[in-house]
Amino acid sequence: MAIPQHTIDQILDRIDLVELIGSRIKLKKSGKTYTACCPFHQEKSPSFNVDRNKGFYHCFGCHAHGNAIGFLMEYENRNFIDVIKDLAQQAGIELPKNSQDDNNKFSYKRSAAPKPAVPAAKKPVAPQAGTPARNIKTPASHQAASDSDPFDIPTDVDGTAHLMLDDIWHDSTSQDVPNDDMANNASSKEGNLYDLLEQVAQFYQQQLAKNSAAQAYLTSRGLDEKACEFWRLGYAPSDWQHLQQHFSRDIEGLKTVGLIRDSEKGRAYDLLRDRVIFPIRDAKGRVVGFGGRAMSDDIKPKYINSPESIIFHKSEILYGLYEGRKARATQWLMVEGYMDVIALQQAGLAGAVASLGTATNVEHLNTLFKQSNKITLAFDGDAAGQRAAWRTLELALPALTDGRELRFLVLPEQHDPDSLIRLEGLSGIRRRIEQAPPLSDFLFESLAQQIDIKTPEGKSRLMQEARSLTALLPAKGSFKRLLEQSLRDRLGLGWNKKPAAQQQLLSFEQSSSLEEKALLLLLQYPALFNQMSGLLELVDANHAFGRALYLMQQADEELPDDPEQCLYFMLGAWPNEQERNKLCHLLDAVDMGVYVQQPERLDGLCQELVMQLTEQYLRKKLNLSGSIQVRQQLKNQLLEIRKKQSFREDIV
Repeated sequence: MAIPQHTIDQILDRIDLVELIGSRIKLKKSGKTYTACCPFHQEKSPSFNVDRNKGFYHCFGCHAHGNAIGFLMEYENRNFIDVIKDLAQQAGIELPKNSQDDNNKFSYKRSAAPKPAVPAAKKPVAPQAGTPARNIKTPASHQAASDSDPFDIPTDVDGTAHLMLDDIWHDSTSQDVPNDDMANNASSKEGNLYDLLEQVAQFYQQQLAKNSAAQAYLTSRGLDEKACEFWRLGYAPSDWQHLQQHFSRDIEGLKTVGLIRDSEKGRAYDLLRDRVIFPIRDAKGRVVGFGGRAMSDDIKPKYINSPESIIFHKSEILYGLYEGRKARATQWLMVEGYMDVIALQQAGLAGAVASLGTATNVEHLNTLFKQSNKITLAFDGDAAGQRAAWRTLELALPALTDGRELRFLVLPEQHDPDSLIRLEGLSGIRRRIEQAPPLSDFLFESLAQQIDIKTPEGKSRLMQEARSLTALLPAKGSFKRLLEQSLRDRLGLGWNKKPAAQQQLLSFEQSSSLEEKALLLLLQYPALFNQMSGLLELVDANHAFGRALYLMQQADEELPDDPEQCLYFMLGAWPNEQERNKLCHLLDAVDMGVYVQQPERLDGLCQELVMQLTEQYLRKKLNLSGSIQVRQQLKNQLLEIRKKQSFREDIV
């Protein structure tokens, strides 16, 4: 399999080397890098360094050095192809199956280069006696005197020299082949759409440098030169046929991607004219289209995007995703427009993205969830923004598998992220993102604004509306049940509704032990059993937590789906009455607090408790075991747990 170097570079660019190596050996942060004892030679003092920004590791002891590919090949004794396939899958990059097929799929036939006019040599004819010589003025663009150089730079009708960019960016084979086959070779030559759009992007960038009005507009929007360069912003001239003039051999390709169109009268014209240009890049960093913004709000439409084409699918692309990955963003925010993305990135928030003139869809969300399990959506504070937020909530529900968290940031009226970050700065935006309500809060508050929940009828109606939404959540996993239970608790329909006289409650964090915390979670949120079931092999069956796990395992399909009914079922099946009374007292005395309000947090809390309990049980077994072989197995399991805990700490 031949893998292009640019594909390898993209894979390495997206892989977090600290995360990759840290999942295999324990790394410790040391300044801007991470250190560890070298896995490639025996040492007591750490000399193995990992640099996340540079994407390299280096050992000062044995001089092992390399990138993510080299580390996996050496550490896991794997070959290059096996490693690159694995990393490509992690990075979300599709490796080329057949480069020739791809070239054919995205190719177009280029026109022949215009053949320079060379006048035939004629014997001068002397004027007849008594006849004055005729003086015929020929337009400068058609002048070709017999003594002129056929490869002179062509001129416009006003005599201005005009060098075609086609002559610079494309090969000049036609000028190097001095025979009649030249035109045939040039006309049959094929171009690549990705290459063509890259050249168009360069052309627009060059035009921006020449247009003071476009530069002034971008400056007025708060963009500096560095931001314009990073986002490769450009300018499309006002001429209706500027692309045809500069890419005369590529008309077919430009029509394929929709940058040149035909009028009703059959005349070709350029789609984007007198607009600031935003190149749109796909996940691999290739230019696949353009967005054009009018420099005056009076011009409609304000934005024009390239149409869908064989290489441009708007529903699959997010503006700013490639740039965010390149900057190794850790916080991802979906906003409305190009300027919002650029303004946030310029201020220091690299993970902002925007859909391309279309509504947010499930594919967009799934793409972002591959970058992070926690995504924030920003909406305008007006009525239209509220409606858009609710539509997004409905379409997002099927994508919310366990561990994924979606937050809704509703902005102040008359503000978008672009204007707000100039008003409040980066710290203000970050604070708003951190305080943005999760989906569970947003759903409840939105329904509560429409329904009077002070009456039993209102509570019943809200639960009915909520069930129609939670039915869209994935059936597999615990979030669906956790969300339904959270809504019931908020309405005072569940166990967690405390009498007014019992407001002095212990917080969940004040519970005496890890097992007690795990028991509380399991009894109040039975849907978490699947995450805790792995502890069955380690837990003491005589402890209340172990007994609860075994009861749930034995009951299996008999357990009711409703969390409250499930709790009563468990307590009814409890074999020890005295222990059951203690559990009821504990359930009444402990306030789950924020976890009831935000079920999204329960998944992470449960994972953390399971890891801590696993380590606790393994240590206990290690202390009691006398077998060398068993002790070594337990030590290896403990090492794996520590690696997972270290990885979670780095993520947090």
